[in-house]
Amino acid sequence: MNELDFSFEESPWETYIEGFSAGESVSAARLLTLLEGEEEEAVEDAFAALEARDLGLDLTDLPKTGANGQAALRLRQEYQLAKKGLDPRELEENDPLRLYLEEVAQTPAFGDEALLARQAAQGDETAMERLTNLGLQRVISLAASLAGRGVLLLDLIQEGSLGLWQAICSYRTGDYAAHRDKHIRYCQAKAVTLQARQCGIGQKMRTAMEDYREVDERLLSELGRNPTLEEMAQALHMMPEEAEAVKKMLDDARLLAAAKKQPDPEEEKEAEEQAVEDTAQFQMRQRILDLLSGVSEADAKLLSLRFGLEGAAPMSPEETGKRLGLTPDEVVAREAAALSKLRSGN
Repeated sequence: MNELDFSFEESPWETYIEGFSAGESVSAARLLTLLEGEEEEAVEDAFAALEARDLGLDLTDLPKTGANGQAALRLRQEYQLAKKGLDPRELEENDPLRLYLEEVAQTPAFGDEALLARQAAQGDETAMERLTNLGLQRVISLAASLAGRGVLLLDLIQEGSLGLWQAICSYRTGDYAAHRDKHIRYCQAKAVTLQARQCGIGQKMRTAMEDYREVDERLLSELGRNPTLEEMAQALHMMPEEAEAVKKMLDDARLLAAAKKQPDPEEEKEAEEQAVEDTAQFQMRQRILDLLSGVSEADAKLLSLRFGLEGAAPMSPEETGKRLGLTPDEVVAREAAALSKLRSGN
C-alpha cells in the first residue's frame, strides 16, 4: 500500500502523450514522473515525440527547482529583476546579462513582421535577419516570465533564440506571431523541464503522489469520509495549490493505468458483486450507528461489544463485563434495557 504501482508494458510517457492532440500541452511534472529512471536516450525520444506531435509543455504543476549557493542567489536576483521590468541598469556594468540586454536594445529592429514572415517563407535571407532582430525582444520577454525557475535568464534567452530561428525557418503560412511564440515557449519550457529533471523533480513528484495516496487512505479511515483538499494539504504539510497539483497527477496516473489494463469479464463481475456487498454492509453499519445515537455513549459501547459492531467478533456477557468493569448480570440487564429503548424509539 506504500508504493505506487505504475508499471506498463510499453513506455509510460508514450502512452501519456498519445492522449493529447496537436496544439495541446502536456504536464511537464507528469512527464518527468513518467521519465523517472529512464535513460537519456528515452528522454530525448520523449521530447522529439512532443515536437513531432506538435505538443507544448505546461509548467504549471512543476515545482520551483532548487539551487544552492551562488546559483540560488543569482536566480533570486533575476526573479526580482524580471518583476521590476528587466531594467539592465539594475545590474553591474560588466554583467553579461546587462551587456546582452543593452546590445539587443541597440540592434535595429523594424519592419512589418507579417510581411517579413511571408518573404522569409520564400527564402528571403534579409527578411529572415530582420525577423530575428524583431523577435529578440519577444524572446527576452518570454524568458523573463520564467525567471527564477532554475534556469538563468541568459540560458533561457539562448534557448528562446533557438526557438525563434526554428519558427522563422519552419513558417509557411498562418499567424506568424502565434507560430513564433509557440516555438520560443517550447524551447524555453524544455530547458526548465530538463533542469528540473537534473534536480530530481521526477522522483520527488512520484514520492509526493505516493504520500498523497497513503494520507488520503488514512484520513478516509479516520474521518469516515473523503478528506477535503485543505485537510490533505495540512496533513502533507503542503500549500493547498501544491496538494491540488499532486492530486491531479495522481488522478491522471490512475486513469492512465486503468486505460492500459484490459479488464477480465470475470474480474469485473466479482468487482461489481463486491461493490454491492460493500455498499450493503456500509448501509447496515450506518443504520446501526443511527440507532445507537438514541442511547447513551456507555450503552452504545456495550451494544457494540456485545454484537461486534466495531468490526470485531461479538463478545459474551463475561468478556464485555471485563472490558467495561461490569458483572455479567449487569451487562445482561443494561443490554436488555438499551435494546428495549431502541425498539420503543424513546
